[in-house]
Amino acid sequence: MSRVGKLPVQIPDGVNVEIIGQDVKVNGPKGELSLTLSNRLVLERNENIITISRKADDKISRALHGLWRVLLSNAITGVSQGWDKKLDFKGVGYRAEVQGNKLVMSLGFSHPVEVEAPEGISFNVTKNVITVSGIDKQLIGQVAADIRKIRPVEPYKGKGLKYIDEVPRRKLGKAAKAASGK
Repeated sequence: MSRVGKLPVQIPDGVNVEIIGQDVKVNGPKGELSLTLSNRLVLERNENIITISRKADDKISRALHGLWRVLLSNAITGVSQGWDKKLDFKGVGYRAEVQGNKLVMSLGFSHPVEVEAPEGISFNVTKNVITVSGIDKQLIGQVAADIRKIRPVEPYKGKGLKYIDEVPRRKLGKAAKAASGK
C-alpha cells in the first residue's frame, strides 16, 4: 500500500469539493480547480475527509495512488491558501518590475525581457525577490522555471536568477586558481 496514497485528505472550512464520477471540482476563497481522476482509483468522501483507494494492485495503479492523492491535496491547499515560489536575482544593473500583468526585467541583455503572466498567476517584486503566486502549484512551478531559464546563475560571479532556497555551484576564477599554485 502506498504510504502517501493511504493518507486521508482533510477539507478545510470554506472549501467545497464536488465529486462527479471521476471528475473532482474544488472551490475555495481563492478560486476553482478541477481534476479528472484516473479510472484505476476510487474516491470516498466522509464529511470533511477524502480517501483514495485503488481498484487493482498492479504497478501502474500503485504509482497513480500516491500521485493523485498529492494532486488533490495540492488543489485543496491552492484554493484555500494559495501557492507561491520566490526567485532571487543578483547582478550589476539587474532590475525587475511589474507592469500590469507583465514582469519586465533588465538582466544584462541589450533589451528588457518581458514575461506575460498566464491566467491565474500574479507577479510581485520586492527589492531583488520576484514572487510568482497563484492557486495551481504545477503552473506556478513551470512559470518560475521559465523565468529562471532566462538568465540562470553563472558559477564564477554568481550573477543571474535563482530560487530563494537554491545554493548555486561556485567556481574559482583563473586568478584564484593561479594563486593557489595548482
